[in-house]
Amino acid sequence: MSMQATSGISSTRLARIGEELQARYLDIGLLPGGHLRVARRGEVVLDQCFGLMDVARGKPWASDAIVRIFSMTKPVVSVALMMLWERGLFQLDQPVGEVLPTWRDQRVWVSGEGTSMVTEPAARPVTFRHLLTHTGGVTYGARLASVGGARTADPVGLAYAAAQVDVLGETEGLGAFAAKVGELPLRYQPGSRWMYSYSTDIVGALIEELSGRPLDRFLDEEIFAPLGMTDTGFSVRQDAAARLAACYMVTPQDPLSLADDPLESARLTPPRFLSGGGGLVSTMADYHRFAEVLRRGGELDGVRLLSPRTVRLMTRNHLPDGRDLTDLALISDPRLIPGGMGFGLGFGLTTDAVRAGLAADGDFYWSGAANTIWWVDPAAELSVIFLTQVLPTTAYRLQDWLKSLVYAAI
Repeated sequence: MSMQATSGISSTRLARIGEELQARYLDIGLLPGGHLRVARRGEVVLDQCFGLMDVARGKPWASDAIVRIFSMTKPVVSVALMMLWERGLFQLDQPVGEVLPTWRDQRVWVSGEGTSMVTEPAARPVTFRHLLTHTGGVTYGARLASVGGARTADPVGLAYAAAQVDVLGETEGLGAFAAKVGELPLRYQPGSRWMYSYSTDIVGALIEELSGRPLDRFLDEEIFAPLGMTDTGFSVRQDAAARLAACYMVTPQDPLSLADDPLESARLTPPRFLSGGGGLVSTMADYHRFAEVLRRGGELDGVRLLSPRTVRLMTRNHLPDGRDLTDLALISDPRLIPGGMGFGLGFGLTTDAVRAGLAADGDFYWSGAANTIWWVDPAAELSVIFLTQVLPTTAYRLQDWLKSLVYAAI
């Protein structure tokens, strides 16, 4: 078995990953293309591009392709908020209502929907910790109300729709968005359950309020520019437009139905709404630098974003009593919520490898809607990123499959 001398990883087994990815997903047309990078102990041991970044135009996937990272935005924005925590601007269990006035004296859904909805007072205020862990009672609106069941499974999500709370159509900015969400009922008592939600968009509003800067400016000045993440932002620079990959959608008729043409994409112009939950675009080089910062405890090339203690705090399980996500999640779809998983301050965590069916635990991660994948395993000194552009994230369960191959190479 050929081994990488300094990384302790099998080059033969690493090569197998690319071969399997090509055969299982690209050759049969399930993915258009992509870019895989594996790094161990700071050394890139696998860096391979596959297929096409634009099928209609026959463009090979380029190593500097720009992709929509969707919810891989959330770890970045969570890190930004914790940078402000390190400056003493808030405490984790501080009520959000002390910064956002409409988040005071909130009410919680009990039964019914629409005009017949019954609510009760919140037993405790929503805190910064609740938002970072998606345990504050916020939902993702009617767009996710149908996940795992009928649309009426989330009456609060339907209330969001009635109030026109949706980041896809928001034009008034983060502050106005957060104010509208704060005026609506919570789905459950804060701290009692977990539900994937607009929480990280509210985190973005908190960053703006606490820092006195727009979210894009704060991220640019505090994270992207210091780290040299020159292609990461809420839109694609004009001089980089040719590097934006096409985005596809899996449908019953076509696994590669075009969802966003790179020549006409809204990502080519600055948005009016800066979605902290899913608005960023990035590249392999840029996100790799972000991943390495976290793997190294908050520092890279002399740039320190966070202290090692803060990174360790963020990547511990903050769910009540250290419970498993499957015990608390209101979304029961196992493709979204596997067993053996906890949640930290902006990251999912593997807490039990046996329940998760994986070869290792202790990693932290969060993927994106277009099957972009990323995780860091501090104990294994490992960071892995896979970029492609196919919606939705549940189409192929790529992350678990990829993890099994990567850990088999160590």
